[in-house]
Amino acid sequence: MNKIEALIRDIIPEENIFIDEPMKNHTTFRIGGPADILVKPSDIEQIKNVYMACRKENEPCMIIGNGSNVLVSDDGIRGVVILLLDNYERIRVENDMITAQAGARLSKIGAAALRGSLTGFEFACGIPGTLGGACIMNAGAYGGEMKDILLDVTAMDNNGNIREYQPHEMQLAYRSSRFAKEGLIVLEAKLQLQKGNRSEIEAYMKDLAARRREKQPLEYPSAGSTFKRPEGFFAGKLIMDAGLRGYSVGDACVSEKHCGFVINKGTATAEDVCTLMKNVSAKVKDTFGVTLEPEVRIIGREL
Repeated sequence: MNKIEALIRDIIPEENIFIDEPMKNHTTFRIGGPADILVKPSDIEQIKNVYMACRKENEPCMIIGNGSNVLVSDDGIRGVVILLLDNYERIRVENDMITAQAGARLSKIGAAALRGSLTGFEFACGIPGTLGGACIMNAGAYGGEMKDILLDVTAMDNNGNIREYQPHEMQLAYRSSRFAKEGLIVLEAKLQLQKGNRSEIEAYMKDLAARRREKQPLEYPSAGSTFKRPEGFFAGKLIMDAGLRGYSVGDACVSEKHCGFVINKGTATAEDVCTLMKNVSAKVKDTFGVTLEPEVRIIGREL
């Protein structure tokens, strides 16, 4: 047992520590080699103590939620992965506000909003991520984004300082935020919604879910939209118009249903996906002069 493992065993219960844990089990792409150590903390104190132990020992440390916007290297992740998900997902509804821990899935927050007849969160309830990731990426869909509803966010910096951030401090922009730029760890957030008609909210949620099923390849593992939307263009249309619908490298494939998605048709590797993304970007650049930037985060040992 190395020193960081011993320190972690003093912080996290045994049943929530996993050694050489395959990251493909924790990403929606179903791709990724092993993490040296993966832990599932259940409160802010455990998160802070694990993170600061890693800092003290110069051990790499990474936060993961639902793994819905990441591609993990085939060689895995060196160091410690802190998984904020099922053990850290408490949701509280008070009048027209929802307060939730960072590991709460957006779908569960959507269900809580519906139970409370609260409107304003419909756009997010089909996004396959957690609240923490949604704050960091300023997640959005169907004309809504997190900056429309965030009231305050509790986050920790890399020195272990924890504070609340107000909307004017968050620097929320398209798929960007202060939390992303400064590497802050989102712990909790409060959402400002509005009272609405429950049946209308439910009908809108069902409509958006149906639109997603119709237009997105939800039947395959993926990381959602692979590339950011270039200003003035749509990534999926550029890829389609470049003749790349169905283009594949190994089992990594440009979806035929929506060319903005790269899907895993079975046993795709991270190397397959990276090669495909590079080739797609090059073809789009050559054809249209437009640069595609990845929306998916590529993490882990060198790809």
